[in-house]
Amino acid sequence: MSKREIRRTSPWHYQRIPRSSNDKNPGRYVLRGTWPQAILIHDAPLSAYCGLLLARDLDHLMTARGQSLRDIAGRAGVAHSTVARVLTGEVLPDIGTLIRLEDTLDRQLWPGPHAVRAAAQSAEGRDRCPTPQG
Repeated sequence: MSKREIRRTSPWHYQRIPRSSNDKNPGRYVLRGTWPQAILIHDAPLSAYCGLLLARDLDHLMTARGQSLRDIAGRAGVAHSTVARVLTGEVLPDIGTLIRLEDTLDRQLWPGPHAVRAAAQSAEGRDRCPTPQG
């Protein structure tokens, strides 16, 4: 059975059930700023915070190591456009892409549930107690 046939026979295909409980692309939850240094809206889902933290770490590593998007993508064996879309908040990487990037960089990019929850809670605190703009 081909991949196309499997997709057509999958219950997800017929029901058109979206992944991640209808979460939008992570970059769609930006309140202000530019991805990945943006501040997200107060009710952004955890997946958006995960994408934000992951993209920040990837961007930081690329800058610190002086590596280009194409360098990292090529070494990881993933499309450079996929890495670009992760860095701009257009998509969350799939597991295969994530593990290839982590292996290539010899660094964990997946922030994990504790870091994601902490980022979300920190954002909620900012919304309740806004800091003065100077």
